[in-house]
Amino acid sequence: MKNYHLVWLALVSLCFGQFLLGQDDGGENEVQAAESVSASSFGQSEFTSILGETRTMLSEIFQEEMGENSWGRLLVSFIIIFLTYITRKIVGYLFENWLHRITEKTSWEFDDRMIPAMRGPVGWMVFVIGLFVALTVLNLSPEWDKAIVLGVKAATMTIVFWGILRGIDVFAETMMGLAKRRDMAVHGFIPLIQKATRTFLFIVAVILVVQNLGYSVSSLLAGLGIGGLAVALAAQETLGNFFGSVSLVADRPFRVGDWIQVGSKVDGDVEEIGLRSTKVRTWSKSLMSIPNKVLANEIIENWSKMPKRRVKQYIGVTYSTPADAMHDLVEDIKELLREDEGVQQDFILVNFTDFGDSSLQILVYYFTSTTAWLAHMDIRQRINIKIMKAVEARGALMAFPTRSLQFEGDIAERIADGLVSKSD
Repeated sequence: MKNYHLVWLALVSLCFGQFLLGQDDGGENEVQAAESVSASSFGQSEFTSILGETRTMLSEIFQEEMGENSWGRLLVSFIIIFLTYITRKIVGYLFENWLHRITEKTSWEFDDRMIPAMRGPVGWMVFVIGLFVALTVLNLSPEWDKAIVLGVKAATMTIVFWGILRGIDVFAETMMGLAKRRDMAVHGFIPLIQKATRTFLFIVAVILVVQNLGYSVSSLLAGLGIGGLAVALAAQETLGNFFGSVSLVADRPFRVGDWIQVGSKVDGDVEEIGLRSTKVRTWSKSLMSIPNKVLANEIIENWSKMPKRRVKQYIGVTYSTPADAMHDLVEDIKELLREDEGVQQDFILVNFTDFGDSSLQILVYYFTSTTAWLAHMDIRQRINIKIMKAVEARGALMAFPTRSLQFEGDIAERIADGLVSKSD
């Protein structure tokens, strides 16, 4: 801001110098007449010599050649670049302060994100335009002029597509936040649509830039058509994964953040649903990438969709437990489940169910009131300790696997004799 007067001084000096250089013979006579009038008016003979020296100096500056460009053109080009730099700074200031303050007053998140995202593309567009104008001032060869035009076209299209891609990202982020807050089904489609749109625009941008650089796009597309069959065969898995991702998003068997289990190997939280694969963070904290084609054809168990967690276990007591003690023990377990606040009271099942190989089996079946893993495990531990105390209170014993072996005939006698001899 403080150097504006220097810029204007340079421009005025440039115009004055070009005026001096552009005078014809009649113009020179007029200048000489003006000098005579000025000298006679002021009565100073030195004025003419000073003005002549100044004119000579400016003529030397603006007429000294550097190739095809005069110092005047180089000065104009430099001034344009300097003004471009100042303009870019002003644009950045407007985006950071003035426009940002305006968007803060609105309730829409889109403009709050769009203004910072567009600062870079707009600033670079100003720079490219200023650079183009600065270069057009110079007397360059036709080859250089053509190269500059092609370069500016390519840079302009690149910046435009850059701005469009940033706008798509901002729009997708805004819609994603809105969909999550309202729990909309479209929330799963947004990342897929965003990535597909970015890929399509990138291909279009490359084709347009190549075309504007003077290359034949039709021959390029023809070459791609010849190899299209090979590409299609090679892309079968990719297309299968893409349609698998569409199927997953449409059916919504899980969302980002859900705990899923697929087969015996995949067990963890979903971190990302991509176009080709889904990333799952396992409980060992490793990141597993599963092709969407595989997930679309597998049975997926979504543990996060449980409204409550089930507990199903068997308590084995020894065969020495009396029938009355067994009956009382079953009732004690039912009662302690009813009294625990961590147990859902809508369904509780405790029954003496089986005569096992080495124990009397009591089925304990209930649901915890929480689905959080750590809280669920705390409840199970608390219930199991209460069951152990109930078994001890009834004088029963926890059973463990045992087997009774019966030997007959000579082998029984030999074993018995061996045991007797060892005892002796």
